[in-house]
Amino acid sequence: MEASERLSLTEATDLIRSAFEAAGVPGETALSVARALVAAEAEGQVGHGFSRVEDYFAQVRSGKIVADAEIGILEVGTTSLVADAGFGFAYPALDKVIERGAGIALEHGCCAMGITRSHHCGALSLQVEKLAMRGLVAIMVTNAPAAMAPFGGKAPVFGTNPIAFAAPRTGGAPLVVDLSLSRVARGKVMNAHKAGRPIPEGWAQDRDGNPTTDAGEALEGTMLPIGDAKGTALALMVEILATVMTGAALSTEASSFFSADGPPPGVGQFLIALKPQSPLFTERLEQLLVGIETMEGARLPGTRRLAATRAAEENGIEVPSRYVTGIRKLAAGNA
Repeated sequence: MEASERLSLTEATDLIRSAFEAAGVPGETALSVARALVAAEAEGQVGHGFSRVEDYFAQVRSGKIVADAEIGILEVGTTSLVADAGFGFAYPALDKVIERGAGIALEHGCCAMGITRSHHCGALSLQVEKLAMRGLVAIMVTNAPAAMAPFGGKAPVFGTNPIAFAAPRTGGAPLVVDLSLSRVARGKVMNAHKAGRPIPEGWAQDRDGNPTTDAGEALEGTMLPIGDAKGTALALMVEILATVMTGAALSTEASSFFSADGPPPGVGQFLIALKPQSPLFTERLEQLLVGIETMEGARLPGTRRLAATRAAEENGIEVPSRYVTGIRKLAAGNA
């Protein structure tokens, strides 16, 4: 069994923040990134947590991530925003557009938010939840470097292109749905590769289009879509919203999130926030969700995520020792 270390969420955040500050990332940006990675780890999205730190760090050092990028936000009309992340981290750009976009949606009923020249944005659940906590219904999509072929094809055209949705609930945490359009998020394959573990059958194909359980071969090949042709149809929709609508790089144009080589990936994110208009919204939503919660054998999406987050808040998180040791070295300037 792999050695691990238990950290409180505060300890984990401080550790990651200090590592990025040691690489020259401004304090506010380093804290934004650290909070997002720790929150992803806490909810069980380990492919978007500690496993990303050394890759991000190397990309800051190479200039693939612009550490001190200035985020510009342009208001397009009354109810839409476009943010330029400046080839920096996605997280501070998301913080800014969500804060401004939520205010617009609460005042005008809706807001569309696009981010261009961006980077890996981790667990989308965290971002839509912020909007739902403000009383808004939220949808978010993002593209990623090409890793998934159109159904029936062999060459990657789409990223794993996730979709997330959130809706506010009274007296409880928001409903949050977060899903990758590949059968699993590609970060899980990278996490398995770093740990030297195989991946389950049905996750990916090698570069020749053959099924593989080798994580390294999967990273060189393509991810398999959920729902076959339906999954890649949804991936196409995400691609259009995240790139064509925002002016960001297509998945086929984006460089790797994992390597320090090459130019910045320049991907895009797109969010929609909606203020519920019906006076019966809360009542009708609870009628729907409680009906599912009380059905024998059924559960709502996000139930495990909520349980994992609550446990992490109370007891901290178990992180592989190799990640903790590596990040401590980075924070101490021993990269």
